[in-house]
Amino acid sequence: MIFYPGRHIRLLFLGLVCFCSAPVHAQKERSFLKTADSYFMVGNYRAAIPYYEQVLNSDKAQPLALYRAGVSYLAYDKDRASDYLYKAQRLNPNVAPDIEYWLGRADHVNYRFDDAVEHYKLYANTLPKNAQARKEVDLLIQQSRTAQKFVQKPKDLFVRNLGPTINSPFSDHSPVISRDNKTLIYTTRNRTAVHEKVNTDGEYTEEIVEAVRLDADTWSEPRSLNLHLNSKGHDASIQLFDNDTRLLMYRQSQNGDFYVARRKESNWSLPEKLNGHINTPNYESDAFITHDNNTLYFATTHFSKKGDKDLFMSRKDANGVWGKPVSLGNTINTAFDEDSPFLTPDGKTLYFTSRGHNTMGGYDVFVSHLDSVTQTWSAPENMGYPINSPDDDTYFRLNADGTMAYLSSYRMGGYGEKDIWSIDLSKEVKIKGQVANAEKVDATTLEINFTSRPKNNRALQYYAPVLSTGDFEIQLQSGRTYQVTFKQNGQVISTQEYEVPATAAPEVVKTAAFRILEDKLSQAAPVKSKK
Repeated sequence: MIFYPGRHIRLLFLGLVCFCSAPVHAQKERSFLKTADSYFMVGNYRAAIPYYEQVLNSDKAQPLALYRAGVSYLAYDKDRASDYLYKAQRLNPNVAPDIEYWLGRADHVNYRFDDAVEHYKLYANTLPKNAQARKEVDLLIQQSRTAQKFVQKPKDLFVRNLGPTINSPFSDHSPVISRDNKTLIYTTRNRTAVHEKVNTDGEYTEEIVEAVRLDADTWSEPRSLNLHLNSKGHDASIQLFDNDTRLLMYRQSQNGDFYVARRKESNWSLPEKLNGHINTPNYESDAFITHDNNTLYFATTHFSKKGDKDLFMSRKDANGVWGKPVSLGNTINTAFDEDSPFLTPDGKTLYFTSRGHNTMGGYDVFVSHLDSVTQTWSAPENMGYPINSPDDDTYFRLNADGTMAYLSSYRMGGYGEKDIWSIDLSKEVKIKGQVANAEKVDATTLEINFTSRPKNNRALQYYAPVLSTGDFEIQLQSGRTYQVTFKQNGQVISTQEYEVPATAAPEVVKTAAFRILEDKLSQAAPVKSKK
């Protein structure tokens, strides 16, 4: 055999490199895992994920890293969370004492409710008979079954994400819409010029921002409101009131208090703390001031022995001072958190969020109605799916005419963590119409077409046949203005406008009369709605 010393030297060198790089690689992997675990232990899952991914890129068969990465992903990527948790269990069925709990949570938020219940039961079997955690598991099982019931009978509503201009990879919540529907004020934990330092939970400090509607589905880039409004701590939007001239807001002082800022042309004043008996040394989270500015509904932990949030109301006295809070009672408040009250302008319908009652999981949106005789609230009704999801759904707010709602949700299909979504609540209503002077023409030869003004980039068109009496019936979407075109023998003989007032109530019958073949066309005022 011919000896080539140079070749052997190169092979020896490559062997030494491989021998030396293996410990270096292992050391780097241990460093990534240590860093990931340090973030995981303090609940900074956002920061932990990239380090776990570095570890798993090198070795996908690490059950503990898969388990912790799966738990970390639950708020950001529910599919991946489930994938990692199941892989972790397949590699090591005993990877963690609570693996069945987390598999149940992953299945729950991924709409696999039967599987979630099975995992919750398996986890319960690992607990001592008198363990407090068993009550939590029983509640989760109940929530899974409730979620399954609602998902199987969804409401005919479209829930739409407001898109990446509004929603960021971080938490975006607390939407506040102006009366003209053109301005959205909300709270973000995205990076801004005011807040550039990441908190221990992996997100930036809450800041109030504003976006302007450019068209039906498009918003401007959000801009930070002035430094008077945003402090160095957490600040959050709550409500525009008093004809949109004042902003009710949350500020991180004394564990969380309510403030009011006044609009000064295109800017805002320095916020002032609410007076009276509202703010306490404990946590005040969210609130709502009624249409007459005299009653405040709010959530606080101050009166709870367990530290959960309950809903209270306070009335303003003759001197403009908020009076002592009164609980909304056990019909509304539970042993769990109640938050985010919102009332309709007539003060008779209350929307709020709760972790109690019959939720689908986490916070759900509920509605309750005021009995005008007894002045008591009805048993809360879950708003159902798709308004609610198996994860947290909070900060439900209606626009001025009640045809559109906004809420914050962790649901699937978002852009990161909590996102802001819109819900079209307008309903189809029956219109009973009459061509008042139909005797001037053969009514049966008339064609009537209703065309709505474009909304959400689409116009709706409807056709109504006419009886010989001039009467017709048609189903129209509420909250829209229609161009009504009368044709005979293909010729347009009259064009008018008809507005169907906004309503979120089903089966409303409205009556309208039209006149045609006159020099000055007129439309009679619609008769008052009948339910």
